[in-house]
Amino acid sequence: MSADFLVEIGTEELPPKSLLQLSNAFHDNIVKGLKDAQLSFESSVAYASPRRLAVLVKALAEQAPSQEIVAWGPPAKIAFDDNGNPAKAAEAFAKKNGIDIADLKVENDGKQDKLCHRASKDGAKTSDVAAGIIEDTLKALPIAKRMRWGASRTEFVRPMHWLVLLHGDQVLDANVMGIESGRITRGHRIHSAGDITVASPAEYLEQLRAGYVMADFAERRELIRSQVEAAAEQAGGQAVIDSNLLDEVTALNEWPTALLGRFEERFLDVPAEALISSMKEHQKYFHVIDDKGALLPLFITVANIESKDPAQVIAGNERVIRPRLADAAFFYETDKKVSLETRREKLQKIVFQAQLGTIYEKTERVASLAETLATAVGGEPAQAKRAAQLSKSDLVSEMVLEFSDLQGLMGRYYAQHDGEDSEVAEALYEQYLPRFAGDQLPHTKTGTTLALADRIDTLVGIFGIGMTPTGSKDPFALRRASLGVLRLLVENNIDLDLREVLTTAASLYGDLPKAGSVVEQVLTYMTERFRAMTVDQGIAAEVFMSVAAKQLSNPLDIHQRVQAVHRFSELEEAAALAAANKRVSNILAKSEDELLAQANTGLMELPEEVALLEALDAVAEATTPLVNERQYTEALQAKAALREPVDNFFDKVMVNVDNDEVRRNRLTLLAALRDDFLRVADISLLVPAK
Repeated sequence: MSADFLVEIGTEELPPKSLLQLSNAFHDNIVKGLKDAQLSFESSVAYASPRRLAVLVKALAEQAPSQEIVAWGPPAKIAFDDNGNPAKAAEAFAKKNGIDIADLKVENDGKQDKLCHRASKDGAKTSDVAAGIIEDTLKALPIAKRMRWGASRTEFVRPMHWLVLLHGDQVLDANVMGIESGRITRGHRIHSAGDITVASPAEYLEQLRAGYVMADFAERRELIRSQVEAAAEQAGGQAVIDSNLLDEVTALNEWPTALLGRFEERFLDVPAEALISSMKEHQKYFHVIDDKGALLPLFITVANIESKDPAQVIAGNERVIRPRLADAAFFYETDKKVSLETRREKLQKIVFQAQLGTIYEKTERVASLAETLATAVGGEPAQAKRAAQLSKSDLVSEMVLEFSDLQGLMGRYYAQHDGEDSEVAEALYEQYLPRFAGDQLPHTKTGTTLALADRIDTLVGIFGIGMTPTGSKDPFALRRASLGVLRLLVENNIDLDLREVLTTAASLYGDLPKAGSVVEQVLTYMTERFRAMTVDQGIAAEVFMSVAAKQLSNPLDIHQRVQAVHRFSELEEAAALAAANKRVSNILAKSEDELLAQANTGLMELPEEVALLEALDAVAEATTPLVNERQYTEALQAKAALREPVDNFFDKVMVNVDNDEVRRNRLTLLAALRDDFLRVADISLLVPAK
């Protein structure tokens, strides 16, 4: 027998930024619990609104199938003595399985005769395990901070008020977090006429809808999107819908209604980003732009009621947003009265990190480093230095103190107002790019230089005081900083040796507790991030490690080699040559012979030796200029021609012969083969480990 299953927990309003994550985890853990209990079902779906998390499971079995329990015991020759009487091993097995000695049976497990006990165990019943599954699910939810309520010691993300637990039209008895299960749920706080009695899981959605609750998160999100877009179009504009804001607004509403409001045009003199930040972060409003992308004096709010007089709701929101925008305008005008250069002095009182000094001191170090890096990046040293000096001045502006997400952006506006060079102004914004995986990179040379110098200074400083990031703790976002440096160098084709740059950065600090090892520590950390980034791009880890074996420190050069080895690994000859190089490495590692200066044809007894040397000389002559010009792909493709002479050599030639001179000559030839490939990478590492 099977029937639809419904579990709903009702709470105070759940954290809107976490609702979708909580819903997904609630669903996944409920489903996992049912599967672990071997209860079959057809499908499942999650529902979530501000005051509820729910899961509906279609056609859930009433009971899991019975299981045969097979317990194997000791071998029969040990279980019984020579007279066929049960020994102590047999008695212990019988006691462990709760059976009489007389009922012991012997079966063959495919290898030998053993004692065997077979029993049947009834499958779990949904009614028996549901409460435990729900309890375990709630304990496992990703809740950053739990709370208590009333006199209870129960902890959850918000106080829990009701529990619906149905299998078909029957209530399953359970007590979860002190709440008895039932079939009573609650509708909209304002619109609903009262409690809702859920007749069955199949009627759940429509009964809630009748109570002005749209329980399906995805349906509610799409309704909000379409309403917001329609409201903007009616006003002659286009709504800008940020996906994170859309999810948050969806989590705030059970019965959404989009409403269009207006603000005074005078506020458009304030940078649009500041107005948008105020509307988005504080009021959860969507902004509207014209066909040229300019901000319009409009906003769209989503109300959780179906008002009989929406004009009053709109007017209320307009009253709320006016002082917010007025504050932004006041901050902007006030900030423009003080230059970034003057504001920079305030940074001397703000600590970057207790052991690493102030933010002012950081800008001094970054300025020196940026000036050094600028030429390699292709920029002007003077511009890079100036941008670095002003890079953090906007952090002490009124606007950024109020809207922290505008750092860098306001720096650009204030630098333009101060009459700074346009590239310097742009760099103040671009220093934070890329902000996340896949984000855009700076498009100016000065911005790129500043972004590199700032991240490298942080990496060296934090590693230099021993605050190495761990899997769970990375307060200075060093992983993101490393990936940013790598992307900046590789995607901009910047030819820079990181070891040299890190050494320069470390010297700018003066004394660091870990000064002696900081450069290699940072290089190792960044190399591991580079490997992970490469693997994420679909390139095998072995390919990256074959290049990493050369211990290079130029990310662009490493990237070019990795791409070349990746393409080489797809050639028909690659596997055989990689295996041959692996064999060569093993032979040379085990040998104690001193190699010759170069292979001597006079000591070659077999034509396969001569053929390999000739092929190797020809390939080396052809590929040396390619390697020198970093045309690694072409070089490795040319080296594929060595497959046949290498195969023939190993088929016909014995390396470790008794004749010392012949053996040393053959080892020298193999070393030359290995060294030729090592000019690009250690392709022996392409052979999978056994």
